[in-house]
Amino acid sequence: MDNLDKLIQEHLIRKAQQKTRRHFIKNCAQGIGGLALGSIFSGCDPLTNQKGKTGTPFTERDLNPLAVLSPPFNPKIKSVIYLHMAGAPSQLEMFDHKPVLHKLHGQDCPQSLLEGKKFAFIKGTPKLMGPQAEFTREGEAGNWISNYLPHFKKVIDDVAFLKAVHTDQFNHGPAQLFMHTGSARLGRPSIGAWATYGLGSENQNLPGFVVLTSGGKTPDAGKSVWGSGFLPSVYQGVQCRSKGDPVLYIEDPEGISRNLKKSTIDAINKINKEEYLKYADPEILARINQYEMAYRMQIAVPEVMNIASEPENIKQMYGVEPGKESFANNCLLARKLVEDGVRFVQLFDWGWDSHGTEHSTAIDLGLRNKCLEIDRPITALILDLKQRGLLDETLIVWGGEFGRTPMQENRGNKKMGYKGRDHHGDAFTMWMAGGGIKGGASHGQTDDIGFSGIEGRVSVHDVHATILHLLGFDHEQFTFEFQGRPFRLTDVEGEVIHEILA
Repeated sequence: MDNLDKLIQEHLIRKAQQKTRRHFIKNCAQGIGGLALGSIFSGCDPLTNQKGKTGTPFTERDLNPLAVLSPPFNPKIKSVIYLHMAGAPSQLEMFDHKPVLHKLHGQDCPQSLLEGKKFAFIKGTPKLMGPQAEFTREGEAGNWISNYLPHFKKVIDDVAFLKAVHTDQFNHGPAQLFMHTGSARLGRPSIGAWATYGLGSENQNLPGFVVLTSGGKTPDAGKSVWGSGFLPSVYQGVQCRSKGDPVLYIEDPEGISRNLKKSTIDAINKINKEEYLKYADPEILARINQYEMAYRMQIAVPEVMNIASEPENIKQMYGVEPGKESFANNCLLARKLVEDGVRFVQLFDWGWDSHGTEHSTAIDLGLRNKCLEIDRPITALILDLKQRGLLDETLIVWGGEFGRTPMQENRGNKKMGYKGRDHHGDAFTMWMAGGGIKGGASHGQTDDIGFSGIEGRVSVHDVHATILHLLGFDHEQFTFEFQGRPFRLTDVEGEVIHEILA
């Protein structure tokens, strides 16, 4: 505790001693109730707002909420790189080989598949549509992959596939929220926020949770998919850019020196500490840390986000274009970030909503181009992490918010100009690679046309439970007290998918 803290506490004690018993009973009755109620709901000491603490205004965790913590169990990984294809890629043109569907191409979809089902756009009776890509078995494990991903076959034995993931959401915004927060409604923390809350960050000069976007737009669900929800805001994702300044306003205005900036932050945080002692609001502590982090980031971020300094062979390996915003640039940045100790890196790539309403959303045109945009960078990311000895301590997760239907999209009398598929949550493919993952594994199976999972069905909550398990947490025990009850990422569901674990 510094001198400021001692002076403030002494001042508050003297102020309290001046109050008479009559004044206390007359004016503070409701306050007593509020203190008691608040302590019940928060599980904290009512005088210090700290669990199990009395008389100590700040803990080390309060003043440095990103300090490294050890998980309850032995972790398999240190970092996560989550690659989200916003809009939902078609598993039927990428990983889920369906020769029977090819034979049924052009036939009316059976009514049994339509009854009681909700679709985003399909009306009437759509036609079944066979895969628009060609498939081959690759790698020692012989997993199927399409010709839309010519480079990916080099690393296919490092990947474990989940072929029968399902979700109960069929619109982009709620489905993206569900995929990243465990709830289709706003207000829950994202998985990256949970990870940094539980483990902190190994690099105190960088955020614990970094977000990179490509494709020209942010996800439909907005920035809530990397928000902190009811966790302190210091754990939310920090969005960086691969074009221009990595963080807006990271450079000081002309005439502002580094020493002046530090003095300004020290003065602001002195006031913030005084405010915290008055109101015990944890967001004030988050604000203190964010000012300090912003100061340190001014040196660390430009260095780690500079891909132009990478060797030429590495840039060619990823297919990067320095100075542009691209998925390839972001994959290289993701490697640099985890190499520098960032806990969770989230990549969102927009443009995967393949309805067939135009060239860019056609299954046989736009989707193929999107696959070519990610194929080389993802392959390079896995190979690069492996050659640096980082793949064993990093988990890569790939997927969208749901999959696509085995039927051609049909919007009643409206003629579709291109081939497209509607949203589909009954069965889609995700994959994981890296630490703790059984390379070459393939868990789950869909029916002959890829409509529903018939073996090894897993939910979004199961995916979350598995990620937390690899980070060293029991998803049922990893909770945060909010509104009078413990909340967890997996709500009241979820099981670890042991079939894909090494």
